[in-house]
Amino acid sequence: MKAKWHRFLDVYEPVRAELYRYCRYLTRSAWDAEDLTQDALARAFATLGRMVEEPPNPRAWLFRVASNLWMDQVRRRREVAGLGDDAGGFSEPRAAREAAGTLLVRLSPQERAAVVLKDVFDFSVEEVAEALSTTPGAVKTALHRGRGKLVEPEGAEDAGQAAPGVLDAFCDAFNARDLDKLMSLLLDTASIEVVGVTTEYGAEAARKRVLPGMLFGSQRLADPEWKGIDPRLRTGALPTSPRAEVRICRGEALLLSWYAHDDGEAVRAVTRVEVDGDRIARLQNYFYTPDFLADVCRELDVPFRINGYRYW
Repeated sequence: MKAKWHRFLDVYEPVRAELYRYCRYLTRSAWDAEDLTQDALARAFATLGRMVEEPPNPRAWLFRVASNLWMDQVRRRREVAGLGDDAGGFSEPRAAREAAGTLLVRLSPQERAAVVLKDVFDFSVEEVAEALSTTPGAVKTALHRGRGKLVEPEGAEDAGQAAPGVLDAFCDAFNARDLDKLMSLLLDTASIEVVGVTTEYGAEAARKRVLPGMLFGSQRLADPEWKGIDPRLRTGALPTSPRAEVRICRGEALLLSWYAHDDGEAVRAVTRVEVDGDRIARLQNYFYTPDFLADVCRELDVPFRINGYRYW
């Protein structure tokens, strides 16, 4: 199964940067865009295993998978909120400003997807219809309606909030390389994920694999003999262990991992934390997510380096 997954990525990974951008336009959130990208790749992999013939247009087909997943999410949100099928766009707590400055906040899901595919990614009307599982006529109607609704938002960014104390404790332990202290901050049932690469369950699994990689992976990164990650992405990396810092982004406390390079420090990972009381229930380490990492770091206005999508 792992070998098949790797072969799948060899074919579809070249489209991944575009897929992330598309998901970013749809969801209007870097976090949700990366989640949707990962979900679309996983769904595409599972679906291909049941297909007699591979899709003739992999790019349009992958966008179709992402579109269907996103529209399913919107539909479920409406059902939870008790809204009917005729409801328009849905609200989001985060500010919704795209990096390119174009916002699609007033468009229905179908209109938003159609406008983005046609006007941003230059899909033909026929390709848009294929990606959205509809007809060219319906696409033209969605484009006409959607383009008429585009407005520039006036909302302000979310107010910042203080980081939970457990995050400060995690940073202190991380910067002291105190693995035992880090372990004490995790719930026994905690999940620790390197997004898109691996997920571990339980504190002991975290001790054996993920946390040592977060603490000391810089040594491998700086090793010229290491075969993982494109050497061009590791230029100037030093073996010094990274330092962690808490930053607030759109009202959420994040952990930035600063790595030393011969020309100064740069962020090479962002970690999202879910807290349960005074302990950590979930860690999501965004290291092998270059599009997401660049998106967040540009918003925070911090220097960054990317690591590619995987280590093999």
